[in-house]
Amino acid sequence: MDKVYKEIESALIHGGIYGDKTTGSVNVPIYQTSTYEQLALGKNTGWEYSRTGNPTRAALEALIAELEKGVAGFAFGSGMAAITAVLSLFKSGDKIIISSNVYGGTFRVLDKVFKNFEIKYSIEDTTNLEKLEKSLSPDVKAILIESPANPLLTITDIAKVSELAKKHNILSIVDNTFMTPYLQQPITLGADIVIHSATKYLGGHSDLVAGLVVVNSDKLAEKLAFIQNATGGILGPFDSFLLIRGIKTLGVRMDRHVDNAEKLANYLLNHPLVKNVYYPGLASAQGYEVNKSQAKNGGAMISFELKENCNIKTFFSELKLIALAESLGGVESLVCHPATMTHASIPYEIRQKVGITDGLIRLSVGIENVNDLQNDLEQAISKSEEK
Repeated sequence: MDKVYKEIESALIHGGIYGDKTTGSVNVPIYQTSTYEQLALGKNTGWEYSRTGNPTRAALEALIAELEKGVAGFAFGSGMAAITAVLSLFKSGDKIIISSNVYGGTFRVLDKVFKNFEIKYSIEDTTNLEKLEKSLSPDVKAILIESPANPLLTITDIAKVSELAKKHNILSIVDNTFMTPYLQQPITLGADIVIHSATKYLGGHSDLVAGLVVVNSDKLAEKLAFIQNATGGILGPFDSFLLIRGIKTLGVRMDRHVDNAEKLANYLLNHPLVKNVYYPGLASAQGYEVNKSQAKNGGAMISFELKENCNIKTFFSELKLIALAESLGGVESLVCHPATMTHASIPYEIRQKVGITDGLIRLSVGIENVNDLQNDLEQAISKSEEK
């Protein structure tokens, strides 16, 4: 259909490949097929084999490309499959710079897998542009950042890092999982590649695992399409359908997620038993002004630390409504312990250096009633105090 809308709230529902022209269905069908009958030798309908292309997956890929304002999108079987595909753009001897706190799985795949192919990495403070530029040795081919970063919600200036990358003829890669294109669009800020663990906010219901990549050029699109087809880590048609469905409600969900998060961040900030609160939407937060310039708001992830006289194990065990679980971005609130869960693959010394302490708690704020969430936090924090 013609794009008669201008705003992202409409694009979430009508973007990409909308509906089905054959039947008039407003939903893209689930093309649960592995192969396609050829019209004749050397002649097909545009579809040959579902690893190479599937109409349901293609609708999702067109949708995320439109939402991120990129040239092309690619759907993978997980966020890590998406990151692996992007890292497969590089060759032996290349070096990737990563932010000083990123998802543990990103660190692990670089440290334990790509290092075997002599692709190197270094961990840098990407918030310090002067120091970052000094770290750009000739073998550096990309800067991979998260903003906000996982789990300390550190803010990096995406536009300035992208500008720096262009100056040195290297790629800028942004993991936009925490913000989603509803709150932040890195390609419009100059980034070359955007990655999502679509398992999180884009799916939104903790019922699928998926990864998405969007690129800003035909050249990168051609390379990623080859890698996706050659390595085969694709997203299946049913999960593609579920992800399209999840994206349709992204706007209304994120509005509620963020509204709850802002209230809980302020509650935690003023709590006598809370030592530190990390939330980009707080005026006192690191990078608050930068985040305000590049994102719609502070998002819905909060990290915090209790004071020394609190028992963190008691806190986790006393939560009644908020679930202790890996992942984030679902409609339900989830809490985790990064040091032993999401970031356990990062060595202790590195965790301590970048601030991922054993007392750090990460909270993915859901869309429940905010008073119920605050009451659950309050009773668990109160019981954790050792008197």
